[in-house]
Amino acid sequence: MKLDLVHDIQSAYRQTLDSMSRPGLINNISTQADKVTMEISCYNSTLVLVLMLIDTEVKFKVCSEREAEVAKLINQLTYAKATEVESADYILVLNDVKEDDLETAFRMAYSGDLLDPHKAATIIIEVDAVSNDRNLTLTGPGIEKECYINVKAIDRWVDLRAEKNSEYPLGIDLIFTDRANNILCLPRTTQIAKQVVG
Repeated sequence: MKLDLVHDIQSAYRQTLDSMSRPGLINNISTQADKVTMEISCYNSTLVLVLMLIDTEVKFKVCSEREAEVAKLINQLTYAKATEVESADYILVLNDVKEDDLETAFRMAYSGDLLDPHKAATIIIEVDAVSNDRNLTLTGPGIEKECYINVKAIDRWVDLRAEKNSEYPLGIDLIFTDRANNILCLPRTTQIAKQVVG
C-alpha cells in the first residue's frame, strides 16, 4: 500500500506532536513508514518526517555521505531548497554521519534569536535504536517527575546539545528516528542528566 500524503502524514504528525509535548515518550510510526515504497538512502521514518515538516517555506541541510542524492530527492518531493547548516530550518543527520559532521551540525545550527527563538533549527538524527532504558534522565516541561531514555548514537550528542541550549530561550529541538521507526523528541526545554554509575 502507498503512503497517503494526507491521512498518513496527519497521523504521523499527531504522534510526533505527542512525543514533542511529552519528552521521553517514544512513538512508533511503522504504520506510515512501512507504506514508503521508493528506494531511499535514509530510514523510511525519516522520509515520513521530511514529508510532514519540509515544504517550500523552509530550507534544509543533509549531513551524510549520501548528501547529494538525498537532498535531490527531498527537493523533488517537497520543492524545498537545500542550504548550508547555519541557515537550515531542518538539519537531517543520517546514520552514516561522521562524528565531526555531527559536531558541526550542532555547533553551526541556528539557535534562534531573542525576538524569534521559535525560528531555531530542528535537527533530525538517525540512530540505531531509542528506548526507555535507564541511561539518561529527562526532566522539564511535559514530564511529571522524570523519565529515562537510551539513545544508541554517537555519545557526544548530549554534551553538544547542552552547549547549544545553554542560553534559554535560544536553542535547538531534536527528533531521533531509529531502525524500527520509533521517534523520540527532545525540545530545548528538556533537561538531560547522565546516569551516575557507581
